[in-house]
Amino acid sequence: MKVGVLVVAYNAESTLARVLDRIPDVTQLQLAEVLVQDDHSTDDTHGVAQQYQGEQHPDPRFHLTVVRHPQNLGYGGNQKAGYTYAINHGWDVVVLLHGDGQYAPEIMGDLIAPIVDGDADAVFGSRMMHAGEARKGGMPLYKYVGNRILSTTQNALTGLGLSEWHSGYRAYRVSALAQLPFVGNSDDFDFDTEIILQLAAAKMKIVEVAIPTYYGDEICHVNGIKYAKDVVVDTVRYRLGRSGFGSGRLGKVPEPYAFKPSPYSSHGRILQMVQGRPSMRILDVGCGPGWLAKALTDAGHTVVGVDIEPADGVEQRMSRFVAADLGHGIPDSVGGDFDLVLAADVIEHLVDPARLLADMAARVHPQGTLIASVPNISHWYPRGRIAFGRFDYDQRGVLDATHLRFFTRRRFLRVADEAGLEHLGHRHTGLPLDALGMGDRPLVAGTVGRADRLLVKLWPTMFAYQFVYEFTPWRGGALRNDAGSVPHPAR
Repeated sequence: MKVGVLVVAYNAESTLARVLDRIPDVTQLQLAEVLVQDDHSTDDTHGVAQQYQGEQHPDPRFHLTVVRHPQNLGYGGNQKAGYTYAINHGWDVVVLLHGDGQYAPEIMGDLIAPIVDGDADAVFGSRMMHAGEARKGGMPLYKYVGNRILSTTQNALTGLGLSEWHSGYRAYRVSALAQLPFVGNSDDFDFDTEIILQLAAAKMKIVEVAIPTYYGDEICHVNGIKYAKDVVVDTVRYRLGRSGFGSGRLGKVPEPYAFKPSPYSSHGRILQMVQGRPSMRILDVGCGPGWLAKALTDAGHTVVGVDIEPADGVEQRMSRFVAADLGHGIPDSVGGDFDLVLAADVIEHLVDPARLLADMAARVHPQGTLIASVPNISHWYPRGRIAFGRFDYDQRGVLDATHLRFFTRRRFLRVADEAGLEHLGHRHTGLPLDALGMGDRPLVAGTVGRADRLLVKLWPTMFAYQFVYEFTPWRGGALRNDAGSVPHPAR
């Protein structure tokens, strides 16, 4: 394998040559190239590197490339340039080594081996694997305590079990790096944390190896308070990303839209609205993986599902599945005369929602109804982001990047009216605690959930996360009985 070393150097004039000298002979035989990147130092780091490069001939210890950036890119920016170089020059493994001598080149082979052997996508040197070694190596107490607190917090937020998140001695499989959007990462010192989060999101294998701790007279360029804030913010963004919030650069949703069985979710609300009704023929428009259809089937109903393509196992969760692009309407092969037509979190994905609602109405028999749910763009979350000038799209939720239309309650009812629908009843949903991973935490789900539901009841246009409405397509009162109500199969 083509193994290269990226030496990130800034004001390393007094240490760089010694660091290069310390690369063991046996490791040198594995190295295709050593790339020293001087990040626009204010001392003679570049001159030292060039002199070392000149002294290599005619019997070089290894192939050395020296680069000086025309401007300071920052710690993260220096790595971005180096990893891009590694990708473009066909390296298979890249080792990150600091030019200040804080990490031991003597054990570089331990970092390389798991990747060469096919056992890891990334290998991190850890100073915390053996109790007491970090302090014996001279790590200041405040740094040790800060390291432990941050690593413990980050493990709790991510579910990882790393002994240390904050070592800068690492090796990566270059093909793994090429799959990560690292170019958009921070140029600062939290770049290292963002790489870990992206590896975790991509389900790549991380291995840790013990490394010695060395603190000498090198100058620390890290602002500890800012660094701690940055890495915690990054890790929280990862956690939120795993729940669908944010663009997914740090944390991605691992699966398609899931079934939301909570009684306060849109799926839960729909199940409540149909509970107790006799067996019905139901058309589930935009059925996705089919978990809502399965719950309805298990309740004794016959469900036909429609979506653009079949998800794995969707045919087994309903009586029939039809593949169709709903942007072109519901295909004739679906049939009609359904007791109930559902559009759970669907119409916001279409250019012409009213057209689909009208098409759904045409599939309902005279005493049937429609149920549709939509996210509430006037919820406090998107309102707050807009107010602070931070509007952007998420992977899921109200600001899902695939949404083509946004609805307030008034706009939703106007679209339904344009489709010839008359409102029968409604229920609202609160915060998606299930999606946030809080649904199984009694304290959070209980306290936060109760408060949220009260606020939804008092001020739905501000606190309702989704609107769930039931309609009849038969306007004008023709089907109303003497009591003025609409006949319904469940009544």
